[in-house]
Amino acid sequence: MDDYRVIADELAADIAAGRLRPGDRLLPLRRFARNRRIASSTAARVYRELSRRGLTVGEVGRGTFVRTAALSAEPALAEPGEARIDLEMNFPVLPEHPALLAKSLEHLLRPDALAAALRPVGAVGTAAARQAAAAHLARGDWAPDPGQLLFAGNGRQAVAAAIAALVPAGERLGVEALTYPVVKGIAARLGVTLVPLAMDEHGLTAEALRTAAPLRAVYLQPALHNPLGITMPARRRAELATVLRELGIPAIEDAIYGFLRNDLPPFAALAPERTVVVDSLSKRLAPGLSLGFLTVPEGTAHDFATALRSGTWTAPHFALDAATRWMADGTAATIEATKRDDAAARQRIVAEKLAGFSVRADPQAYHCWWELPDPWRADTFVAAAARRGIAVTPSGAFAVGPGHTPNAVRLALASPPRDALADALGVLAELAQGTPEDTGPE
Repeated sequence: MDDYRVIADELAADIAAGRLRPGDRLLPLRRFARNRRIASSTAARVYRELSRRGLTVGEVGRGTFVRTAALSAEPALAEPGEARIDLEMNFPVLPEHPALLAKSLEHLLRPDALAAALRPVGAVGTAAARQAAAAHLARGDWAPDPGQLLFAGNGRQAVAAAIAALVPAGERLGVEALTYPVVKGIAARLGVTLVPLAMDEHGLTAEALRTAAPLRAVYLQPALHNPLGITMPARRRAELATVLRELGIPAIEDAIYGFLRNDLPPFAALAPERTVVVDSLSKRLAPGLSLGFLTVPEGTAHDFATALRSGTWTAPHFALDAATRWMADGTAATIEATKRDDAAARQRIVAEKLAGFSVRADPQAYHCWWELPDPWRADTFVAAAARRGIAVTPSGAFAVGPGHTPNAVRLALASPPRDALADALGVLAELAQGTPEDTGPE
């Protein structure tokens, strides 16, 4: 193993063991090299490796800091250096939800029902699952055709199958310049080249699509965009649908958060013949109750089913049967309605606590995008927040390509209790009103 990786492993072990804590500043590069009796170039490789593993953040001239470690579910604000408030991941599970879900599972515990649920099932699922999913996924005046529905193990697998079916290895997939980070990893594993597409305050622009062509497909998030939290207006959706038809480009519509805007039809309503809608239960119900959905254009189900099978991304039968029950008996609809109310309440907390800052999001979103005031930079703000026990995500995590990333962070609002969220946002607001020089390590 290369020497720099051995040293990086040692530091990673110190971080995992708590000897280096979230928000701790690492030694300046030259001092670290002298202490370790290694070349400065080797020290630089160590620091780059730690950053690559997601263990540190830093900025030239300010230093390198340990990122947030594994997060506890403890709701109270932590002492400096102990990450306890998770505004990095979105896990929207309200206290009353487990009891609702458990009640609907009772039927699966019967030996006959359990025996059926333990058998394998293909990408097309069952007739009952397709009917229940088609009714449940309907939004606005749009409803999927049950015959065009397929099932994956989770939303990420559904995205991967859609990309695999539409974009051969070595070909180009257009994505919004700021996008869901998992798509970057999926594309790398599939050998697909990502092409960042310019955005404005309304989302992806039609001109960006024209300029970037030829593309084999485009991945987009028209509703409650992650990370920006914005929802594309109707006029922009219509413009994009027209351009996709002109250029003959299929679209992969990520609708994972779309249930929070159940009044709004998906983009697929405008271009059903060339849009694959990807959805899942992870945000709708709970992260541990995952099932992915693909609504595919007419006549293409075989191709997408093949991609699901070849990637071993098909859904487990037990999860499919459980989800079918939750969707059919109204449990899923009840939980989703409470989450829409909860998300709106959390956005009101954001509006109160971060008043006066540049924050944008759909008022129904479970996350928001905060453009930081000068002289803050995203990575140094993340490190300073970690020293106060709060985990947030820098803009660079969502950027596609090596270009400029905005001085912004995404705040995921769903995981902590609302009172803890309000306290954390108050701490972050106070932090942002200062400067990085005011917030050095204790």
